[in-house]
Amino acid sequence: MSEVKDEKSEKEEETTNVTTEEELLLPRDTLLSAGTHIGTRMKTRDMEQFIYRVRPDGLFVLDVKKTDERIRITAKFLARFEPSKIAVAAARLYAQEPVTKFCEVTGAVPIVGRFIPGLLSNPLYPNRIEPDVVIVSDPRADSQAVKEASSVGIPLIALCSTDNDFSGVDLVISTNNKGRRALAIIYWLLARQILREKGELPPDKDLPLTVEDFETKISREEEDYG
Repeated sequence: MSEVKDEKSEKEEETTNVTTEEELLLPRDTLLSAGTHIGTRMKTRDMEQFIYRVRPDGLFVLDVKKTDERIRITAKFLARFEPSKIAVAAARLYAQEPVTKFCEVTGAVPIVGRFIPGLLSNPLYPNRIEPDVVIVSDPRADSQAVKEASSVGIPLIALCSTDNDFSGVDLVISTNNKGRRALAIIYWLLARQILREKGELPPDKDLPLTVEDFETKISREEEDYG
């Protein structure tokens, strides 16, 4: 009897915490099916505030409402900058196509693949760039970008999963930052919201590119290998 009551209480708790679709930038089911809420089996003290629950298999689950809120806050902040003064780093394979498409749509500067040491911090490096703000897709994978942005005082925005800490990070978007579909949908949403904030896209219109356009295309062999 107690087990039935516990199960009922858990369902009631989840129902209470579910945000209605009208309050989110995309329907909740769309965000969940993309895995934007799926974290890792590790959590940091910094990320505790964004964690909704832990699954029986040990995976920590992120609160999609807080992810939505952070996208809105970040878009409002980024809308203040000239697009060419926003740099976006993506070392991980699955983040590279989303970042490329995000930059194509918004006019930001992509830094995909290996981050060249000195790109932000070495005044003698001929290809040095001087952005006003930097976005990283994963503070751990993009650690060189985080280090350099911090050292020269450039505000840093990071997509953070449950296993990330906030060292050197000024603004966090809590999300699954390793999943192919999750990264595509987060960068698509952020791009759309920035353009809406700037008045370049009506509130009821979508981007000319779809989420699928933002998603990294890999072969079956690459998928099996990964």
